[in-house]
Amino acid sequence: MAPNQQDFDTKAPKSPEQLGIPSALVTDLVLRRILLDGKASVASLSRSLALHPGLVDNMVQELRDKKEIEVLGMEGRNYTIALTQFGQNHATDRMSQTRYAGAAPVSLDVYRAVVARQRLAVSVNREILKEAFSDLVIADELLDELGPALNANGAMFLYGPPGTGKTSIAERVVRISPDLVLVPRAVEVDGQIISVYDETVHIPADEQSHDLDPRWVLCNRPRVVVGGELTGAMLDLTYDQSSGVYLAPLQMKANNGVMIIDDFGRQVLTPDQLLNRWIVPLDRRIDYLSLNYGVSFDVPFDVKVVLSTNLDPSDLGDEAFFRRIQTKIFIGSITQDAFDWILSRVAQAMGVGCNAESAEYLRMMCIQEGGDLRPYLPADVCKLVKAVAQYEGTQPTLSQSNIDRALGLYYTHDPEDSDGHGKSGNRPSIEKILDAHEVSGAASGPVSNF
Repeated sequence: MAPNQQDFDTKAPKSPEQLGIPSALVTDLVLRRILLDGKASVASLSRSLALHPGLVDNMVQELRDKKEIEVLGMEGRNYTIALTQFGQNHATDRMSQTRYAGAAPVSLDVYRAVVARQRLAVSVNREILKEAFSDLVIADELLDELGPALNANGAMFLYGPPGTGKTSIAERVVRISPDLVLVPRAVEVDGQIISVYDETVHIPADEQSHDLDPRWVLCNRPRVVVGGELTGAMLDLTYDQSSGVYLAPLQMKANNGVMIIDDFGRQVLTPDQLLNRWIVPLDRRIDYLSLNYGVSFDVPFDVKVVLSTNLDPSDLGDEAFFRRIQTKIFIGSITQDAFDWILSRVAQAMGVGCNAESAEYLRMMCIQEGGDLRPYLPADVCKLVKAVAQYEGTQPTLSQSNIDRALGLYYTHDPEDSDGHGKSGNRPSIEKILDAHEVSGAASGPVSNF
């Protein structure tokens, strides 16, 4: 579902005044773009700067009148233009301030208004939640905890042992609001340009409205996932010296969507530092940013924050910290029925022979070796069984001997254990989560279980 563009005043402006940003900034963009390209046309400038062709044509005429642009000739139905010597001098001077020559920015006021009207307002029930998590099998008891947590404002905290599906659940939270939102390519603040649109975060809709201001991109609601690499600098504006442009912080890119902090507590940025940075945003839904010369401004903080960890919550923060994260959900191991369900789907997808006896034996051995059942185990064991079969030149089946052989490779064991199959209590060194892509080709239906 696309947003109502009339509500946002995001039809393509046809005059510099309608852009809502300094006209000198737009002129500089035109000059820098032509300087970089050598020569240009109204059509090429319109595409590069995300401006209406009529607006670009008017600006080109103004620059011709100022003797900064000259017409070289015609190419098809478009005339080709280039900078005069006077125009080159002007463009070179402006290039020394910033090398940015991309899409024209939108104003900060319009950006605030658009984000406010696209606010992520969550209202789910059990059926909606089941649809959002349709490729996972989740117990009703867990769904009944996730639902109210999603409906509540504020951050959500998922905790539990490794490999129980916390990340898979967190990554699907954005599905509860499958509508489309408008994301600006860039925002102007005090004459400076902040780049917001990020191809690694924002997924554009297949069809963009023909009358939409091209400075905006119609996208799925954003989902930002960050793990142990998170630093404090990533939550503030970053000034790119080479281009003279600011890069938006992660939470600004995530506006109107979800931001997932995975492996929470393992970042260079400590939980206390994160809380201190986000006390105001979490409480007031407003974030304060600063340009590198001291000018501060506020932007919306319309982000559903999901924290996921396998650490002991008591080691992560004090009472004040958890008071600001009001919904906390434990994600534990899976049931035997859930394990069997996953195994049947995974085995079918991977072409591994499996029956009820195979499932029962694998369950027993996984509990003996690891202590409980985790959703990633069926996929990992089936992969190893296939590897064994390839080595032996046989058909992959979950026979007892193949299961023993796979688990012997999978778990570490006490060297003093003569048969190598005593209970180790050790888990794989790398946390793995079964995801939908691992079972592509399976019969329709859920493919993993929590």
